[in-house]
Amino acid sequence: MVDPAWTEDTSAAFRDLAHYAVPERELQTETILSLIPAPAGGALAMDICCGAGGLTVAMLSRFPGLRVLALDGSESMLDATRTAAGAQADRLETAIIDIADAAWRTPPEPLHAVVSSLAIHHLDGAGKRQLFADIHAALRPGGVFVMADLVEPVTAAGRTVAGDAWDAETRLRALETDGTLDGYERFVAEDWNYYRLPGPDPVDKPSSVADLLDWLRAAGFEGVDLHWMKAGHVVMSGVRG
Repeated sequence: MVDPAWTEDTSAAFRDLAHYAVPERELQTETILSLIPAPAGGALAMDICCGAGGLTVAMLSRFPGLRVLALDGSESMLDATRTAAGAQADRLETAIIDIADAAWRTPPEPLHAVVSSLAIHHLDGAGKRQLFADIHAALRPGGVFVMADLVEPVTAAGRTVAGDAWDAETRLRALETDGTLDGYERFVAEDWNYYRLPGPDPVDKPSSVADLLDWLRAAGFEGVDLHWMKAGHVVMSGVRG
């Protein structure tokens, strides 16, 4: 079942805060797009937990022949994605999923690319390993998986560094966007900084960079690499050979 700790209220809060709280969001998106090879006409990509559709729409815009299957556990997120797609919605299909359920992991055809942003950390280690194996199986040869996500620092010092950097980035983005700290103050008030939490969180279960890279390789991915990292967030990828 979908984690009861994530509700439509959580989805609404994320849509409001994401511009401030996702470090270098535009650079993350551009990095992900740069790792997707230009598709042949009619190729299909999948966006796992698409949120409000920023990455889905970016793929539709960058690759005019690409079709995207956008999945999420929130109906309001899928509504936002369909709205954001606008005239490109003819190449978009959406569906409600539970990320922990394997039922959605067999697509109607082999996939050109699979992307996911800020979702896979909701699975525990075993769940991530199984998901990586299922994504590898769903891709066609040469297909790419690109993941942007939170990671778990190995040390207490690393956790402090990540938390400080996330606060600083959110504060800067709030000032640059609005000229005020309102966005940052809401980020703090809603305990959005995972690295500031005093104990285990029922929603967020990040894994270390080393574990994620190892699990991607174990799933069969080639060319596994870390491309960007800031404030406890990463972009990494692998290719099905």
